[in-house]
Amino acid sequence: MSRIPQPNTVAPFPATRLRRTRSSGALRDLVRENTLTVADLIWPVFVVEGENVEQQIPSMPGVTRKSVDLVVEAAREAHALGIPAICIFPYTDPALKTETCEEAWNPDNLSNRAIRAIKAAVPGIAVMTDIALDPYNANGHDGIVRDGEIVNDETVEALVKMALAQAEAGADILGPSDMMDGRIGAIRTAIEAAGYHNLTIMSYTAKYASAFYGPFRDAVGASGALKGDKKTYQMDPANSDEAMRLVERDLQEGADMIMVKPGMPYLDICRRVKDSFGVPTFAYQVSGEYAMLMAASQNGWLDGDKVMAESLMAFKRAGCDGILTYFAPRMARLLSES
Repeated sequence: MSRIPQPNTVAPFPATRLRRTRSSGALRDLVRENTLTVADLIWPVFVVEGENVEQQIPSMPGVTRKSVDLVVEAAREAHALGIPAICIFPYTDPALKTETCEEAWNPDNLSNRAIRAIKAAVPGIAVMTDIALDPYNANGHDGIVRDGEIVNDETVEALVKMALAQAEAGADILGPSDMMDGRIGAIRTAIEAAGYHNLTIMSYTAKYASAFYGPFRDAVGASGALKGDKKTYQMDPANSDEAMRLVERDLQEGADMIMVKPGMPYLDICRRVKDSFGVPTFAYQVSGEYAMLMAASQNGWLDGDKVMAESLMAFKRAGCDGILTYFAPRMARLLSES
């Protein structure tokens, strides 16, 4: 009786030559294990006050802050390219930043005006938001600061008001990125009670206290305002098991999708999330990751298109269902050309 080959059993050379399936483009296409498509991309964009305003961000080459009218044009571009979602981040006037962060839930704040304008002009694209207080906080933190402490429960109350304002503006995906305890459950309860039964939450569940966020803070104007660091609420980069506990909690509280942030330095976390929970899993290729690749490319040290594509494929290989990336339109064009 012949033995049935077990999974991963490979016959010895020369019966097995693993290079056979690499020998032509057609064969490589046939056996490719993972595929990156435009449907995997979410494009983060920065919005600023004014009309026909576009501001360069020196630490993020090729990325700009855009006024609402130009963000609408960006949404049209994204939709035409097949990008399914766009994510809004505001550059808030410093005069509107306070210690109590009331501008965060102002129905007519910059983010909410951008949401309404995009949904009116490009209803077919999904609009994702950011729920955290740092763009509106005089202290630069994601939560309200009392006597030097980032307070949890008072912050959650503020985040709920912020979420309801974004829901009313027409957001499709809420993205709580604050890392306060209990905020997913509180937001889910509030939006259900308000009748937003189909509003999706993508929780920034495993958001690490990372040095890779620097250019983003430049982009939203939070760098100068930040007092201290965010290590009391964002995750320790040394921890992995803790991320699994956070994922389990957020799913129990009503998250629909899970985010890991940053991306490339935390691919192991992406893999663990997908293997352990089997839920829609996303990663954010953050500003520092983008800036590194762009700097190397602009200096001629790396092939920009190739490292962009390779870095994004790494997320799919690690189990991600999608990626937030500033490369989204560039990658979408490259995919359409190929």
